[in-house]
Amino acid sequence: MHHVKREISGWGRFPRRTCRLYRPERCSSLQALIRSGQEESWIGRGLGRSYGDAALNSDQGVILCQRLDRFLGFDPGNGILHCEGGVTLAEILDTFLPRGWFLPVTPGTRFVTIAGAVAADIHGKNHHRDGTLSRHLEQINLWTADGRSLVCSPREQQDVFEATAGGMGLTGFIRSAALRLIPVQTTWMRVSYRRTRDLDETLQALQEADRQHYSVAWLDMLAGGRALGRGIVMAGEHAAIDELSPSQRRQPLSPPSKRQLPVPFNLPGLMLNRHSVGLFNTLYYRRAPSRPATRLVDVHSYFYPLDALQNWYRLYGKRGFLQYQCLFPPPQSRRGLTEVIERFRRAGHASFLTVLKRFGEEAGPLSFPQPGHTLTLDVPNTGRGLLDFLEEIDQLVLQLGGRVYLAKDARLSPQSFRRMYPRYPEWLRVKRRLDPENRFSSDLSRRLKIDAEVES
Repeated sequence: MHHVKREISGWGRFPRRTCRLYRPERCSSLQALIRSGQEESWIGRGLGRSYGDAALNSDQGVILCQRLDRFLGFDPGNGILHCEGGVTLAEILDTFLPRGWFLPVTPGTRFVTIAGAVAADIHGKNHHRDGTLSRHLEQINLWTADGRSLVCSPREQQDVFEATAGGMGLTGFIRSAALRLIPVQTTWMRVSYRRTRDLDETLQALQEADRQHYSVAWLDMLAGGRALGRGIVMAGEHAAIDELSPSQRRQPLSPPSKRQLPVPFNLPGLMLNRHSVGLFNTLYYRRAPSRPATRLVDVHSYFYPLDALQNWYRLYGKRGFLQYQCLFPPPQSRRGLTEVIERFRRAGHASFLTVLKRFGEEAGPLSFPQPGHTLTLDVPNTGRGLLDFLEEIDQLVLQLGGRVYLAKDARLSPQSFRRMYPRYPEWLRVKRRLDPENRFSSDLSRRLKIDAEVES
């Protein structure tokens, strides 16, 4: 099959690597491609929204799945949708939201494929109630390294199912999946906003928001002293028809606006600095109501605010940015969050977007969430100094029993990975059974030495 050699990156634009890109038009050609031996190794790639090197395969094969994007079946009686791996969350919403169905779990962008969402076992603002995407999957269909089609589910080949959901595409190519959509009456969310004064108040507000299906907090990472950890907690529920205005009730499932403002060019890297981010944070914080308030907000504005900016990664300039997402278990959450915020402040690394969420139950062996709190930071790439600093943060996270999210990572060490994911040997046994020659590989897997013994 013809390929194109091209330099690509993840969403953070770091690192950038030259790979050989293949775009199969149908599943039969994909099967032939995997069996062909044309490349030493393969990795699947959707829309490139993982932030680091998970969908890179330097000087080897990358299988693009955008053309494998058919809906295969839908049962309106139970909301089960069966679709190919290249179908995007945006396409699901465009098709099924007007019919009264929504995604059971969604990340902060709708521009990801189902295959990518399964591989990263995505979580959303409702993890404390509804878990990761894998909890809502009926089955996954894999093409394995020897070109076989393998169906796995929570009831059939359960170990393969759990290793694939969160396995970063390394157990095989995710050909299709069946997931359970949830019914909604409207395309509106009832959102409660609460401005908090410090980290303790933020954590308390998030705990109280557990009564809602969706909750998230934005933090002002540059606020210090008594205001350290201040933010805005946004708790939401899908609005019922009787909560809408008379005009809204006439078309309760009217699609939200999908208008995007372009970011047409790379901004100078110096524009996102401590002072500009500090000014934005102050204005954003003060824009929120000083007293708790509830508003109706369309689903796109609540779940996907950054999707309103096309190619928003350009805000960080040519060097891109690193997203760092860590979690801390409940006994250590407050200490861990306080130390991370203080260290970022002292080091002068300004995070343009900082998000705090509560997590519920744990899923598969490489699935990221477990009970506790997760903090996500977007930091402009300033080079070696930032990488060394994040290595120091890794050690703090390890000390407190936490971990970082592989779908956001671009620089974690093999030793730290193994300590953060103690169920890794369980995952590796499945990987070696399905793919003994390590034909599904990526820059992430080689960086983490994910199929090799590593000294601790």
